[in-house]
Amino acid sequence: MIESLKTHHRYKELITSSKYHKEYVKGQQHYYVGISVPTLRKIAKENYNTISKVELIELITYKIHEYRLLAVYILGLRMLKSKSLQQQKEIVEFYLEYIKYINNWDLVDASCYQLLGKYLYNIDDYSLLYEFSHSDDLWIKRISIVSTNHLIRNNILGVTLDIVDNLLSDDHDLIHKANGWMLRNVGDKDISMLTEYIYTNYNDMPRTTLRYAIEHYPEKERKSILKGDFSWK
Repeated sequence: MIESLKTHHRYKELITSSKYHKEYVKGQQHYYVGISVPTLRKIAKENYNTISKVELIELITYKIHEYRLLAVYILGLRMLKSKSLQQQKEIVEFYLEYIKYINNWDLVDASCYQLLGKYLYNIDDYSLLYEFSHSDDLWIKRISIVSTNHLIRNNILGVTLDIVDNLLSDDHDLIHKANGWMLRNVGDKDISMLTEYIYTNYNDMPRTTLRYAIEHYPEKERKSILKGDFSWK
């Protein structure tokens, strides 16, 4: 698998940043070779059912970012095609075993709610997400909130608000954005619940989180919220 991927490299040498990525955690080095997302998804679709565990481990632990992204796409397809809770459990156990390699925003967002969120919803146990939300690790914290996207899609909204509560004072922009994104999705399901949450937490909510959360409000209400005016509520 590794040798065949080299034919898709766009860059002759490894680069350490890309248009969409930078060093978010000091000392956490990433390498990129320019394989496009559509290409990775195509490769994943062609190989998810036949790739060996040894090859999958090699991919998910590889220093090249796109190789790890391919690994999570493969895991996502396996989860989608899974026929039993036991199969899902095995996929999630693999994911958690190598979770330290899920160490950039796209790796998190392409995997956590499709894998962890789905499984925890199916077993109706969200304690791991609460545990993750208290982590000191940026990526584990982002996993805790973005994983709730699967719950939101299934009309379980309270867990998201609880996790946002735990992360509201976090100082990292990637957490602010993830919180806002999930709050916006909560609002798509229950706008009154989101409005009440914003009203209650307005003074503690980072501006980035607020702006993301209210993106789907009508313009007039959005402008009022940004001014702290809830007289229309």
